[in-house]
Amino acid sequence: MLPSEHMRIDPEAWGISPGYHDIGGTWREAPQSTVRAVLEAMGADGPIPPTGVPVWAVRTSEDAVQLGGRWELHGESGEEERVSGTMPVPPPGYYDLLNETDGRRVRLIVAPDACHLRPDLRTWGWAIQLYALRSRESWGIGDFADLRRVAEWSAREGAGIVLVNPLHAPTPVAPVQPSPYFPSSRCFYSPLYLRVEELPGASELGDDLQRAAAAGRALNDERAIDRDEVWRIKSEVLEQLHSRFTGDPDFDRFCEQPGRLTEFATFCALAEWYGPDWRDWPEDYRHPASPDVGRYAEATADRLRFHMWLQWHLDRQLAAANMHAGLVQDLAIGVDPSGADAWLWQDHLAFDMNVGAPPDEFNTQGQDWGFPPFDPWRLRMCQYEPFIETVRAGLRHAGGLRFDHVMGLFRQFWIPRKGRAAAGAYVQYPWEELLHILALESYRAGAWVVGEDLGTVEPFVRDELAGRDVLSYRLLYFEDEPPSEYPQHGLAAVTTHDLPTVAGVWLGTDVERQKALGVRPNVEGMGRLRDRIRDLAGVADDAPIDDVVVGAYRRLAEAPSMVLGATIEDPLGVEERPNYPGTMVDTNWSVALPVPFEDIETDPTVTRVAEVLNLRQ
Repeated sequence: MLPSEHMRIDPEAWGISPGYHDIGGTWREAPQSTVRAVLEAMGADGPIPPTGVPVWAVRTSEDAVQLGGRWELHGESGEEERVSGTMPVPPPGYYDLLNETDGRRVRLIVAPDACHLRPDLRTWGWAIQLYALRSRESWGIGDFADLRRVAEWSAREGAGIVLVNPLHAPTPVAPVQPSPYFPSSRCFYSPLYLRVEELPGASELGDDLQRAAAAGRALNDERAIDRDEVWRIKSEVLEQLHSRFTGDPDFDRFCEQPGRLTEFATFCALAEWYGPDWRDWPEDYRHPASPDVGRYAEATADRLRFHMWLQWHLDRQLAAANMHAGLVQDLAIGVDPSGADAWLWQDHLAFDMNVGAPPDEFNTQGQDWGFPPFDPWRLRMCQYEPFIETVRAGLRHAGGLRFDHVMGLFRQFWIPRKGRAAAGAYVQYPWEELLHILALESYRAGAWVVGEDLGTVEPFVRDELAGRDVLSYRLLYFEDEPPSEYPQHGLAAVTTHDLPTVAGVWLGTDVERQKALGVRPNVEGMGRLRDRIRDLAGVADDAPIDDVVVGAYRRLAEAPSMVLGATIEDPLGVEERPNYPGTMVDTNWSVALPVPFEDIETDPTVTRVAEVLNLRQ
């Protein structure tokens, strides 16, 4: 609740920016109605935010930690030490400081100066939407066995990595959320990606397994991905297998690892019984700390165990897919407000707001992504626990991590729920501490990080990210300079999942698709983009699409960037984007590639693109 009118609140002290420079450099004032709504969502109850400091963050290169007073230092492994005055900087990690005088608790985050990054990193890889990349063995959706096979094939083709869409968990009830960027939880994986036949004991199911496999593979006959039917078929077999599971020490150890596995499993069990949106559950179950939730978990322990068992097998299959440490996972910027993470961390979210992006050249109405932001003040007061667990999960079984909309570590565009996407305001975040955490988790995982820094970016942001060895993004579509002038510390690509494919631009079908969806396309901008592709690819206006694609990737290969990403839809001549931002159409995130993976392995244009990218090695 806002304080009385006579108390003057400083919006900037609460992190609310008075405006922003748009993609064209024009200053846009934040609407006052939006500023008031943001303050209300934050529960601003004073002129400035709370002044308590629950977190101290330092780098290992700093000379010392200035403590003041006497403290107990507690390490992650249980070690304790009494410290005071000036303390040498301890090794990287998380520490708890307890003040012996006033009882204050402070989390000390000790981070390396930068994220993990090999100085000799120089590679390329296919960027795939795993759900869309089906083999003839898939049950209607690409799975972790397909991912393992893609990784093995990519290595034979000369690629060092595979970039994959977020593998986050949806709520496991129909209708299953199709968007990988709108997950129920970013800390766990989607059970739709399990390869059922590879689970222990699957072959013993006999005819039941064969019937399920036949039904699942029949779904491959249509390009439209039916996640509800995939889950119905897979879950029936998975429940049979789990009913025969008698235990395993590895499973026990998996369940004992730090994290929120039990709470996630509890959410899944409650969702199966009361529905997918926790905000509609009986009141006694709407908060994870409720005693009734604990009693429910005890009463349904076997069902919780089923969901934990699913995550155990997902973890094992994903580890096998990353055997060469070439998997680059993707971390979504937010979560479904009705899902597990929002239920678990509801006290730290601003549910009256959505996160999005202001208008730009390709999304002229702005974007409202539909998920609630973490309140930066409440996030800090809980010592960043949700952020730490989320980043750690994204780096698990990964050689690299793509951090979606990395500018969200610095500021996020808050839009009042049910308001216009363009009428948002930027809210600042404690980016230095968040970057400390990102660097620490990257260092521990031995995985590099690339930040998706496309769109409206403050000038200093890229400098700060570069100083932490977070690779930048460079797109052939967006950059004015030729690829040969792209920065070395970056990932270069032609397009992304939210932008047109090369075929969609070249053939003009993307504009027509936007019109059909009711989106107002930037026709002139798309025309300029087509001209740019023509010039970069060195082809004539009537060149066949295969030659255009190969020419574009030949130019991309001139980039000195450490990593190159090749969108698999391009050499296959796919005209649809995986996603059309600003729309809610059934085809978003739900269209499979036009051919099975077995045909992709031998596709001549795919081979040509791999050849031109290998020339840079």
